[in-house]
Amino acid sequence: MIEPGSPGRHSLSWAQVLPLLFGLIVWIFFWYRDTALAMVAIWARADTYAHALVVPPISLWLIWRKRHELSFLRPEPTLWLILPLLAATIFWLMGELTAVNALTQFTFVLTLLLAIVSALGFRISRQIAFPLGFLLFCVPAGDIMTPMLMEWTAWFTVLALRATGIPAYQEGMQFVIPSGNWSVVEACSGIRYIIASVTVGTLFAYLNYVSLRRRLIFIGVSIVVPVIANWLRAYMIVMLGHLSGNKVAAGVDHLIYGWLFFGIVITIMFAIGARWSEVPAATRPVAPPPMPAPSSAPAATRAWIVTVGVALLAAAGPLAFAAITEADRSAAPNLAALALPAEWNDAEPFTNWKPAYANASAERQAAYCREEETIGLYVGYYRNQDYQRKLVTSTNVLAASSDPVWSVVSQSRMEVNVDGVPAGIRTAELSSKDIAASRLVVWQWYWIDGQLTASDIDAKLLTALSRLRGRGDDSAVIILYAPKESANEALPAFAMQAIGPINQMLDATRAAR
Repeated sequence: MIEPGSPGRHSLSWAQVLPLLFGLIVWIFFWYRDTALAMVAIWARADTYAHALVVPPISLWLIWRKRHELSFLRPEPTLWLILPLLAATIFWLMGELTAVNALTQFTFVLTLLLAIVSALGFRISRQIAFPLGFLLFCVPAGDIMTPMLMEWTAWFTVLALRATGIPAYQEGMQFVIPSGNWSVVEACSGIRYIIASVTVGTLFAYLNYVSLRRRLIFIGVSIVVPVIANWLRAYMIVMLGHLSGNKVAAGVDHLIYGWLFFGIVITIMFAIGARWSEVPAATRPVAPPPMPAPSSAPAATRAWIVTVGVALLAAAGPLAFAAITEADRSAAPNLAALALPAEWNDAEPFTNWKPAYANASAERQAAYCREEETIGLYVGYYRNQDYQRKLVTSTNVLAASSDPVWSVVSQSRMEVNVDGVPAGIRTAELSSKDIAASRLVVWQWYWIDGQLTASDIDAKLLTALSRLRGRGDDSAVIILYAPKESANEALPAFAMQAIGPINQMLDATRAAR
């Protein structure tokens, strides 16, 4: 039960605080409206995050269920969360400068939560901690796990097929069995099942259990079960197709059977979980809350100081971003000339492959040869980046999963010892479906305002730091590729001689902004 307790010297009545809190929430939504609208747009277009539409109403309902307990408490605005609010604002700015949706949307929701806790105080916030924390499920994050989940799904499916006596040959996300070819794409990753299960499972654990131990165990189960269920679903789909001559579990049936199987598994999980439900301990009746005493002037003043302080911090991020963006804006780039060593000559393209990098501000793709060695070069240059045009994003890949011709067979990191090239670069092998045994080996890294890296995280951080220093967001991806049979000799030889001119070209393009 909740004891009324003695109101602190900074406590106020609900009637005094609620208007300030409402105004603060409206203020934050005003400054972060683009971030909020981007979240809603993702909810509307992506089935994976459609559940987020009901998260705010559920949070409000959970708070409403506690209205009786809350009536015994009085708001006590606090200044202790100013530093966490400042950190959230800085991280939002970093995310906005580098167009990272997950970071800006998470920090936006976190800013709202910190503002609410600051306005209401810790005693009240403790009572509604779960409803407030549940709002974090609004953030459409999780796509970063998709490649890993796809690899796990492909691995388990092939393992299960072989265990049941069906020969399977696997290359990357593709595998071949006697009845046909199969490919694990984004929809097979199971990310939507996992996110839906964790969201509903967390709510179920809160409503049905009292002890923290049981709640955490059930949340853990709601993470593991959909992963395993998705593996079984993928295996089931392939087996249905194999046994029916690819007449069943194809096309739309693929998704229908998948959701049906997932629904059955999750229903069983909740039914089992309900057997261990806990009933909250009975509470004895409490006296009606006392009439609130008139608040002191210092308490009202503190409430206004908290509100104004939070409001100023919340607005600082968007204002700083607008100023930096205005200062960075410049004309579209024109890639400077590339002067390669004389022994490397222009050549006709030896492949129709092109990296799936969208909306580059400028790009160059060419082939070069030296005696029997042939090399391809692709440079995608980005400037004035935003959410539609950005270098580092999950959709910028060597080959899209929907590509009808090219597929990525393997990817890894490799250490190289070439001056002007990062010590660790990304390497990949690509296969073409059009030409038998047509394989490419690819080297890839990023150039960010003169600095080189092969890490997505480092690239984002370098871009943010460059913009904060007033140097703009000029960035590029550098990709070298060669036929597999000659790649081991050709790629290092070309990189050693050509990387200097490539870096000079990018530096000259940056200097001309």
